[in-house]
Formats: sequence, C-alpha cells, structure tokens
Amino acid sequence: MKLQLLLGTLVLTAATANAQLATINENFDTFVAGPAGPAAAWPQKNWNRVQNATDGPWVYAAGTTNKTVQYYSFSSANTAGYLISPQIVAPDGTKTVTFIAALTSGSASGATGTIEVGLVNSTSDMSSFTPIAPVISLNPTNTQYSLPVPASSNQYIAFKIIGSAMHTAIQMDDVIYNNATLAVTENTKSNDEIRFAVNTNNTALEFVAKKDPKNIQIYSASGQKAAEGKLDRQSFDISTLHTGVYYTIIETADGKTIKSKFIKK
Repeated sequence: MKLQLLLGTLVLTAATANAQLATINENFDTFVAGPAGPAAAWPQKNWNRVQNATDGPWVYAAGTTNKTVQYYSFSSANTAGYLISPQIVAPDGTKTVTFIAALTSGSASGATGTIEVGLVNSTSDMSSFTPIAPVISLNPTNTQYSLPVPASSNQYIAFKIIGSAMHTAIQMDDVIYNNATLAVTENTKSNDEIRFAVNTNNTALEFVAKKDPKNIQIYSASGQKAAEGKLDRQSFDISTLHTGVYYTIIETADGKTIKSKFIKK
C-alpha cells in the first residue's frame, strides 16, 4: 500500500510539473542569479534558454532582490540567445504577452539590441520559431511592450534577443501572458506615467493619471486615425471603434508624447 501511495505521489508530482499554463506572471525575483556562462542553473521554474555555451551569447538571471533576465553577447555579435517560457495552453488569440526590456548601460559604445517575440514547439530547437510581431529595437531605458499572441499550435513563447556588437547587454523583466485587456504606457519610468484599461463593456478607455492628458489620438492597425479628443472624467469613448488592435498617441499635461496600444474585443 505504501509503495502504491508513493508511486501515485510521484505521478501526480510529474503531472503538476509539466502542467500547461493558462497565464504567466513572472518577475524572475526567485530565480538563481548567474553566473553569466554555461554554469548558471537552468531550467528554472520551467523557463528555459538557448545560448552559445562558450563565447556567447549568454542568457541568465542577474541581480539580487529585483532580478532580471540578462542577455550578454560577450564575443558573439549579432548572435541570438533565446528565453523560452514554460509550456502554455495552445494560444487561442485572446491573450497578449507583456514584458519590460532595455539595452543596458553596460553595453559597448554604439551597440544596439533587438528582441523578436515568437512561438515555438520545443524548449531546445528554435527551428520552429514563428514571429508574432515585428522586431523590437530596444531603448536604453526600461520600456514596456505588449503584443497580441495569435492562435497557434506552438505552446512556448520564445524571446529572440540579439546584440549588435561584442559586449552588448540586454535585460528583460516582468513577463505577463494574460487576457488582452490592459494597456500601459511604454516608458514605465516616466514622471508622466499614464495607465489605462478597456472597461468591461469595451466602450471606453478608463485612465489613471496624476494629470489628465491634453489630447488622445487613436490609430487603427493599418495606420488610419480612428478617434481623437480629450478625456471626459478620466474616460475616453471607444464605443464606435470596431474590434481590433489600436495604437494611441497621448499628449501629457506637460506636453510630452507617450505611445501605447490596446485591444478592443
């Protein structure tokens, strides 16, 4: 009887470890940090990496309490390193993946960095990598990106990271895979931080900001202006917009411009 109970426990543990996730919310703070090379402890919490184990690039966890995932090209310029999510339930097109990324100050002078997000069917073979959005050129400040994830039979989200020069350093943090309702500003460190969400009826954008924006412009995915105006008591009407992905240009009270996006269902 004890043997049967033990076997049952082992089977349950294995099934739990390989469970497909419906959502992801990972800040990497509980990961084991470093070292930069192949000796770092991976996989971690069912996250994996694909990297060159000798002269770079390397993908690893870095930091102490507020940890991030770090890409470091070392001696291999223009060479991809990959961060791969735990297995997810096959995407049905209703979710987005959101993350923060930056080209860090430790990079070589003149270096640039990119991230391309895609879906794969393996944690080790990237030949199935299918992009879900254009390549993102990274900023030297922490920037948040939100991308719609299309329906697919591939069940891993892969972040393809490339540094243009030797000793290029790129960091990622706060990966969220969830329902496509929340849109936030790209520059999360801005003093003019503005957050908004689509309301439950999909009729308005509800804003939270220290000062109301001066003006809001909304463009369709094809680049055509779909709406423009000002807030009405922390709300902006989108009831006339069709279902789809929209891009916003928000002029803050201080005259700065913030770009973001949202999805209307």
